[in-house]
Amino acid sequence: MTTEAVAPATSTTGEPEEEQPKRMAMVAWSSDLDRVWPTLILATTAAASGLEVDIFFTFWGLRILQRNDRRVTGSNWMQKAESLVDPGGTDHLRLGKIHFGGAGTTMIKKLAADYKVASPTELLEMAMDIGVRCHPCQMTMDLYGLTAQDFIDGVQPSLGAASFIDMAVKADIQLFI
Repeated sequence: MTTEAVAPATSTTGEPEEEQPKRMAMVAWSSDLDRVWPTLILATTAAASGLEVDIFFTFWGLRILQRNDRRVTGSNWMQKAESLVDPGGTDHLRLGKIHFGGAGTTMIKKLAADYKVASPTELLEMAMDIGVRCHPCQMTMDLYGLTAQDFIDGVQPSLGAASFIDMAVKADIQLFI
């Protein structure tokens, strides 16, 4: 068996092209703890491995980016009522399954602490510290009556769906969690 050396790709000037970093684009649509944890674990792992990572937070997933101390948001009664039913912030996440009135969520958080699994709050902070770009969905912001002041520090400017799709189509990996 013979092997041939493959010449590196060259630009139009004849210079070797720089290899572009791998990219991952994710959609976070849920604020259920059992979806947020894998989203943030995969994002931080990918970024720590050298990938460029973008997360598009839409619908209930947008609440992940909300400041923990912002309880009532919105400008009309429907938006305010929605914010009371679905409190934002990583400290208020609940399990989508086996929640059991809070008992299941408390149990899984205790297990995570016992086994040294970073909390969603820690993971989101870590993700942003290592360069994960968190993009709020503008349409969902409008729907919920949220403003940039409702979000944690370091969130990217909002995007529309078309802008995120353009970003995702250029990514090597696309995930919808």
